[in-house]
Amino acid sequence: MPPSRLISLLLLLQTKGRMTAAQLAQQLEVSVRTVYRDVEALHAAGVPLYGDAGHAGGYQLLAGHRSRLTGLFTGEAEALFLAGVPGAAAELGLGAHFADAQLKLRAALPAPLRDHVDRLSARFHIDAPGWYAEDADAPFLPAVAEAVRAGRVLAVRYRRWKEPTDVDRRLAPYGLVLKAGRWYLVAGPGPRTYRVDQILELDVADEEFEIPDDFSLTAYWTDHQTSFRARLHGGDALVRLSPDGAKRLTGESARALAATGVPEPDGWIRATLPIESVAHAHDTFLALGADAEVLEPAELRDRITATNTALAARYVRARASTPPQRRP
Repeated sequence: MPPSRLISLLLLLQTKGRMTAAQLAQQLEVSVRTVYRDVEALHAAGVPLYGDAGHAGGYQLLAGHRSRLTGLFTGEAEALFLAGVPGAAAELGLGAHFADAQLKLRAALPAPLRDHVDRLSARFHIDAPGWYAEDADAPFLPAVAEAVRAGRVLAVRYRRWKEPTDVDRRLAPYGLVLKAGRWYLVAGPGPRTYRVDQILELDVADEEFEIPDDFSLTAYWTDHQTSFRARLHGGDALVRLSPDGAKRLTGESARALAATGVPEPDGWIRATLPIESVAHAHDTFLALGADAEVLEPAELRDRITATNTALAARYVRARASTPPQRRP
């Protein structure tokens, strides 16, 4: 049995308290039978670990026992240093704490591993937002983060995209999510998702709240992303793409091209691609220029045809009105 798994089991019980064999097996991604064998190995090593049978049973350490296991494997140290995002910590008002934590972690590493992590940190830099993303000014982010930590209700004035745009809301902040450089607040009632940079005014109320026992921030955000993508898929378009046009597709369009694309004799590819709306698809496919031809739906094809006709006429008029340049 790997020593690293025994250490993980011991640290789980040390940090979470009583856990059943099934819970330990799920956390360690092993079978329940393997957990039984690991517990026996810890017993044999003199670890003060005991278990209770029954519905409310489970394994736990004797009260007051704390392990002195502080060693990190190379991969674990790498993950800790690379997982930290200084910018995000600073935005949350934790920049100094982040720096202190990294300093303490580095000091605790043995010299060879410390040198290895230093070299690794010098070769990797995390910059999450996209190239064309604007910096989102979120002055209330530290206050929102503190309310999340303290479990305090927020009274906010929030700007949304539909009328009336500015609304007052009383929110129970369940958690914060950093996605592509933007911070999102997940809050009850609902829960629902709010962009932190769209909060116009904020007061922290002297009122506490309890997060529902069945709420999981990770599970909620996964479902939220799935439903968001589904809302974006308002229909499909049948298109022909040149090899260069096909290379320029990204995201869902690129995945749809890989799944539905059929090569044609002239080297172009015919594929069914998801579209959000006719208006949005018009701009998207028009940006591909002569490297894309929309076949269906007819409404989209007609709209692109009308735009191209208007553009051609405009350039013809511009050329006709420009006086010929004289040669020297």
